[in-house]
Amino acid sequence: QVQLVESGGGLVQAGGSLGLSCAAASESIFSIRDMGWYRQVPGKQRELVAAVSSGGSTNYADSVKGRFTISRDNAKNTVYLQMNSLKPEDTAAYYCNTKVFDWRYRTLRDYWGQGTQVTVSS
Repeated sequence: QVQLVESGGGLVQAGGSLGLSCAAASESIFSIRDMGWYRQVPGKQRELVAAVSSGGSTNYADSVKGRFTISRDNAKNTVYLQMNSLKPEDTAAYYCNTKVFDWRYRTLRDYWGQGTQVTVSS
């Protein structure tokens, strides 16, 4: 199995910064590929915030470009999200996601963290 452990988040004033991290623990039969962060507010669909491939290519939602930075440490199977210039509309539950290749069945699967709340006050 693959387990994702998130840390970070919390309450911050608008314009402030927060950092999130997510460590993936997996058996050798799995290869961790893309890692990323999604967010969700009640009543809305979960949306991609940022993602980074195993090769380091990044993808950001337009709403966070220039403010958020995603990075990863492949040796630690950990992905980070640095959030700067936070806005009240960034308030959401943030979920870590990883796409994992299962060598047993040669399939790609999604795994999710438990979610961490980010609240930005105005």
